[in-house]
Amino acid sequence: MAPSPAEAPRTGRFRDLAVRVVSAVVLAPLAIAAVWYDFPWFDLLVALATVMMIFEWRQMVGGWRRPGWLVIGYIYIGLAVLAAFWLRHDAKAGLMTFLWLLAAVWATDIFAFFTGRTLGGPKLAPSISPGKTWSGLAGGVVAAAVVSVVFTAWMAASGLSLAFWGALIAVVAQIGDLVESAMKRRFGHKDSGRLIPGHGGILDRVDGLLAALLFVAAIRLLGGGAVPWN
Repeated sequence: MAPSPAEAPRTGRFRDLAVRVVSAVVLAPLAIAAVWYDFPWFDLLVALATVMMIFEWRQMVGGWRRPGWLVIGYIYIGLAVLAAFWLRHDAKAGLMTFLWLLAAVWATDIFAFFTGRTLGGPKLAPSISPGKTWSGLAGGVVAAAVVSVVFTAWMAASGLSLAFWGALIAVVAQIGDLVESAMKRRFGHKDSGRLIPGHGGILDRVDGLLAALLFVAAIRLLGGGAVPWN
């Protein structure tokens, strides 16, 4: 029996959920293991992802037909990758910093998805990404803050301070997501690629993470390596 008109929108909200979950179950442990065991696995995974991101960006903008956009994307990806290496290879706090960053970004993505599709409400940026809502952003911010507090058990940081930084990471990650969505819309693409079922390409999966990496690297540089573990 076909769903009633009232049921159809609700069913459609989560129609791609199963595929997204399976992809996450496969990829998340791989990423965590690489971060945990560090060199050479982390470096190899980041290097592979970098090659794929460069390829996807080149395809998205049309290659050297748009050299300005091509170079801008390469610089953005390159700086984010350098930030990833710098943060993870910090001998004192690299592991916990990177795990915290992943946890905050993933919590943002997951809870923004569920909160936004469950509660709906005003659109966050309808001309760029019609599916995103302010309720989804709020859910992601709260989730990232809560997840961040958990890390106070391992690192010398106050729960309030880490919740604050986690909330900021959520906002930055959503901005990174919106920036990539704007680029796809500008160049007429639905996804950056087709590599990951339910997620599109590598850039679609790590758009928020790239922005968060740059943000966390910047605050650690400005804070002399103490922020947020102070």
